[in-house]
Amino acid sequence: MSRALVTGGRGGIGRAIADAFDGECVLLDLPDFDVASVEAWAALAGEFDAAFLNAGIGIGYPDVAELPDGEIERIVGANFLGVVYGTRECARRLMPNGGAIVATASLAGLVGMPYDPMYTATKHAVVGWVRSASAGLAARGIRLNALCPGFTDTPIVEDELRGMLPVPLMEPSFVAQAALAALNDEETGRAWIVQPGRIEPYSFRGVPGPRE
Repeated sequence: MSRALVTGGRGGIGRAIADAFDGECVLLDLPDFDVASVEAWAALAGEFDAAFLNAGIGIGYPDVAELPDGEIERIVGANFLGVVYGTRECARRLMPNGGAIVATASLAGLVGMPYDPMYTATKHAVVGWVRSASAGLAARGIRLNALCPGFTDTPIVEDELRGMLPVPLMEPSFVAQAALAALNDEETGRAWIVQPGRIEPYSFRGVPGPRE
């Protein structure tokens, strides 16, 4: 039977992933398991062949002049360092026989979202991490892909933002199906976009070359 690790696993997308996954799930969630803690990851026991690095938070603060130091550290830890440490620990200890990792980014990791610049920045970092770290992990038999859902009906979408959205909120169960598609992707280093009625890998345009 497959065994999966799910961070942010007690609610929203994480809980839906655990419900949809065909196997055993170990659910970890903030604040009991601090994904930004090296010690917490090092103490994690057992082996896994799948991991969903899904924990994340939003903080708001559209005016960056008002950003508190503590909130910057908190969101970088939860949204980005949690993915870095989780990926590293899976590669070192938790996936000795290889496997697949899905890191939850966001559509905000592909476009700008002025309402929460730090959230947007951390999700861009997750996408960059996945695209860059995947090649090295392939030698260990580990595939790494990113999940980039649009607005989903979870507590991270605050009430004042819900009335401004141009598209309907997606159900977490729909995003969970996309997470499983990303997990089973035979390729690595891809970013799967999830929009209402649409699940597919994102096509990145190449960097323009020099002009002759």
